[in-house]
Amino acid sequence: MATRRILYFTAEDHYLYRSVGTGLELETTFSGDDLGVTAFREHLRGLQSELFCVLIDVAGEDFHEDQIPFLRGADRDAVLQRRLAQRYRDTRLAAALSLGTVAGTRRDERLLLASFTNTQQLAPWLDALEEASTKLTGVYSVPLLAPTLARKLGAKGARAFVVTVNRAGLRQCFVEEGRLRFARLERTVDMVPQALAVFVRAEMLRLAQYLGTLRVLPREGPPVQVFVVAPRAQRSTFEQALASDARLVFHTIDEAEAMRAVGVRQTPERMLGEALYLHLAATKPPREQFASSAERRRYQVWQLQRGIVAAGALGFAACALYAGVRWADAVQVGDHAAREQRDARFAAAQYERITAGFPVTQTSTENLRVAVVEFRRIAERSASPEQAFAHVSRVLEQFPQIELDSFDWSVGRPDARGDKPVAAAPALADAAAGRPKQSELAEMLELSGRVNATQRNDYRAITAQVQRFAAALGASGGYELLRTQLPFDITSEGTLTGDIGGSGAESGEAPRFTVTLSRRLP
Repeated sequence: MATRRILYFTAEDHYLYRSVGTGLELETTFSGDDLGVTAFREHLRGLQSELFCVLIDVAGEDFHEDQIPFLRGADRDAVLQRRLAQRYRDTRLAAALSLGTVAGTRRDERLLLASFTNTQQLAPWLDALEEASTKLTGVYSVPLLAPTLARKLGAKGARAFVVTVNRAGLRQCFVEEGRLRFARLERTVDMVPQALAVFVRAEMLRLAQYLGTLRVLPREGPPVQVFVVAPRAQRSTFEQALASDARLVFHTIDEAEAMRAVGVRQTPERMLGEALYLHLAATKPPREQFASSAERRRYQVWQLQRGIVAAGALGFAACALYAGVRWADAVQVGDHAAREQRDARFAAAQYERITAGFPVTQTSTENLRVAVVEFRRIAERSASPEQAFAHVSRVLEQFPQIELDSFDWSVGRPDARGDKPVAAAPALADAAAGRPKQSELAEMLELSGRVNATQRNDYRAITAQVQRFAAALGASGGYELLRTQLPFDITSEGTLTGDIGGSGAESGEAPRFTVTLSRRLP
């Protein structure tokens, strides 16, 4: 964590603290006059480009509640600047705190305008920080840090008071819904613990009555929680004096316990409640503060630089992680390649061992491989009658009235037998379509049979049966119908000729037919 220096500004003296981790260290003290400003300038010569913030704890504070239309962006900023200029003559240390929207038909935004009655006492110190080229993180007042301190102390209700005894005096802050509503600082002049506790109760009653008069605190309602941070070893004294009533419920917290709740582990001696606010200003500063964007320009540039460095480091880490993953993949691939090489060498050695037992041949292994491939190709292109038998059997199951007398299977050229395919496509069409040229050899089937369960003289029915059977044979399996010989035929003169009405009728034999098929071999 970067070291931050906090200038604690009071009405009398100013203290420069250094925040490192969870501890606070007093670096030096300056008086509130011109000599103190000069000493501060001299001290800043060796602290250029360091982180600084200013914590103001003075009595001259002004709080004013106002309302503006609900706006966003540049329009809202312009309206805020105009309202601040109307309220305060010097707007260098003026801020507008949002209190939420107004419940009603018109959606307005509630604001709490805050500034100091005497900003001239702060200007030389801010100018010295600007001239030293320091990085000003912000200018805060103690009340701006009160909501954060209330949450750290355990405030859970809608309204709460936070009371601390600081070096500047008794600080009282009223917080509503987690937002600052009012604050005041009362001087305490070396009071004994009993008198200080009584003074705290009296001032709280006065403040509650004052806020009720302003209608900031409702007259009728639940009691308000009051969190009082008692100085070290004075908790019992404060608990005896701070008796709760119907309006205020006091919770006394020891200063050491409050330090632990905030996260402070080490503080200088004789330090009071301001240590709580100093640590919060260094570690958990609020968004609202009094410095302008121009005064915080160096700090914003520093934040941008750190963001770029962090993004670069994150990108480098991502690249390193990706490179590590890729390196692991490369190692894994290398191991896999080594295993594959070992397996290949083992397979080659095993192959050589097996081939060493082969009988001696008069040719090379490559020639044997080519011979085996050609043998497999010839075997694949060799015809077998099993497919033809299965095809004819499937078709015969559809035509139980057909009875085969003979089945002639052969391989040859269809043209050599004088048969011409009925639906064969020419070779030129195959070449034009880009299909591979088929073999000139074909598988030839010649089926002879007869038609049963049909009257002998019903030549129309017999013709239809034979034609359907022939069409079924040539419809699948890649077979083409070459020729169909019916039991009879009609001549060009219109005369019915063939095996009908002759001696076959007297013997009772069914008409015979012949069907010839072919299938091109691959």
